[in-house]
Amino acid sequence: MKKREKIENVMTKDVQTVNITNSLKEANDLFNKHHIRHIPVVSGDKLIGIISQTDILRISFGNTFGNDQEGSDDAIFEMLSINQVMKHSPETVSPEDTIKSAAEIFTKREFHALPVVKDEKLVGIITTTDIIKYFVDLY
Repeated sequence: MKKREKIENVMTKDVQTVNITNSLKEANDLFNKHHIRHIPVVSGDKLIGIISQTDILRISFGNTFGNDQEGSDDAIFEMLSINQVMKHSPETVSPEDTIKSAAEIFTKREFHALPVVKDEKLVGIITTTDIIKYFVDLY
């Protein structure tokens, strides 16, 4: 096992993103279509926030009443914006940082994804799942 394995070797490079002009419904559709749980929010190439599937679930009725409440969720999605729900200025890592450094952040914090930024440009995302897959592949 390489002790200094870089994040760029395990991060997701083809990242789904939204911007603050997208709707929450569009973000929710991306979560469902791509089976992902975190979406960076960008302005051009610059990261301005991150929204998680958990953020969407907190404001929706889907978890409470099952999937029959889609119309109610749509109404909530229209009342709120991505800007109101997202985490602003999220913690980030660099592609040159180590997998160990990302893992240490995840063990100390209450989130499971870190946008990867180089020269103020979003270049990827690393999640706890990426790190687990890395270790599974090693063993």
